[in-house]
Amino acid sequence: MVRLRMRRVMGPALVSVTLLAACAGQRVSYQDPNKVETVTEDFGSTDLQSIAERMVNSLVRHPVIANGNRPVVQVSTVKNKTTEHIDTKSISDKIRTALIKTGMVRFSAASDANREILENLEYQSESGVVSKKTAKGVGKQIGADYLLYGEIDSIVKRASGTTDVYYKITLNLVDVETGIIEWSDEKEIRKQANRALFGS
Repeated sequence: MVRLRMRRVMGPALVSVTLLAACAGQRVSYQDPNKVETVTEDFGSTDLQSIAERMVNSLVRHPVIANGNRPVVQVSTVKNKTTEHIDTKSISDKIRTALIKTGMVRFSAASDANREILENLEYQSESGVVSKKTAKGVGKQIGADYLLYGEIDSIVKRASGTTDVYYKITLNLVDVETGIIEWSDEKEIRKQANRALFGS
């Protein structure tokens, strides 16, 4: 009876000690965010960075951007046509941030924060709390000149412990008024992972 009680008490205690030991064995360290990441063959931070760099460099050389008129661009969702979960908003956010830093492009927030903007305009004009001198009126937003949109595809093949993944992202810049695609570019990425087979 005493042994049974001891087992009941010691069982959870041993589990707790084991878990603490496992946690204590974990090491966390900061790494360079620009360092090439090859933990798995899945879409990763290095892929995102290389896509953004390619697209931004291509866009700023195009006459639509390079002419110095600072066009207003609205970003649409990049469609994920791969079989894995990819946060495509991170791709468009990275490209937008890099383009804004060049000072050559302005971006409309309509696609990201339109509801908040409209609510704020309504608050300023109708609440009676904001002074009429500083309250912003409706009907003054600047319409986008261009829409940036695109998609990412992948082809995955597996054989004998080898996984080959091919990614292709295509982006387009379309004139909102005419519907003409003024710029288009693509970035291809190919990754391969080899796993050792048991017994080999």
